[in-house]
Amino acid sequence: MKSRAFGAMNAHYREIGDGPPLLLVHGLMTSSYSWRYVFRALSKRWRVIAPDLPGAGRSDKPRAKYTGPALAEWVIEFQRAIGIEGCLAIGNSLGGHVCMRAAMREPKTFAKLVNIHSPAAPEMKYRALGAALSIPGSRALLRALVGRDGRKWTHKNVHYFDESLKSLEEAEEYAMPLRDDDGLAAFASYLKDAVNASGFAELARELASRPFPIPLLLLYATYDPLVSAANAQFLARLVPSAEVRMVERTSHFMHVDTPNEVIDAVTKFFDASP
Repeated sequence: MKSRAFGAMNAHYREIGDGPPLLLVHGLMTSSYSWRYVFRALSKRWRVIAPDLPGAGRSDKPRAKYTGPALAEWVIEFQRAIGIEGCLAIGNSLGGHVCMRAAMREPKTFAKLVNIHSPAAPEMKYRALGAALSIPGSRALLRALVGRDGRKWTHKNVHYFDESLKSLEEAEEYAMPLRDDDGLAAFASYLKDAVNASGFAELARELASRPFPIPLLLLYATYDPLVSAANAQFLARLVPSAEVRMVERTSHFMHVDTPNEVIDAVTKFFDASP
């Protein structure tokens, strides 16, 4: 496909099922693999399509700036490339933020959106992360932290409510793109330019200035060490029309920890009248 921000690139995606299209957009440091426990159940109702974002999974890793707006535009470009404009969508974590940006950019991008635990408030920790990654030599430090293989690092840094769900297969999936210089550069840009306090503040200002254009379900864990559950209330104040559902004993990646809860919630939301 061709992308304005990322150039000509190969985009890897997984597809299963028939029916109306349903787009699944993963979060930071993961890939389409993260949706593995919900693919089959969702595919009984929908044609489920889950891409690897640029720089992630098996997609190409262009040397570019991976900002929220660039990734939102890429999602729209991907939809056009495979002909699924106006589909239903679910975004997890950074993927939820990116999908909300895409909907604000082009309201006809999605019919309905489920946001699973995205960051939203421009917290100081994101400013500190961006500042740290702007320091000369930070890329070498990131390589040292991740390691050449990457599996130990990804295994340690993906957190679930039930940590026994972790596997070597998962660690390998998420470590693959981090092993070469282009993949590490993309990941560094994600951390610096996409998980960005000013970017979150920008979306918040947009949401405060005009209504969110489509039905939105905010699906959040009651506790998450990665992204505070307070982000659900932050977004709910900005999008008063949104439905909010808090889930107990789950995680940032509730489609892994509690897939049945996710399937039940999104099915009811998508089936409800607009």
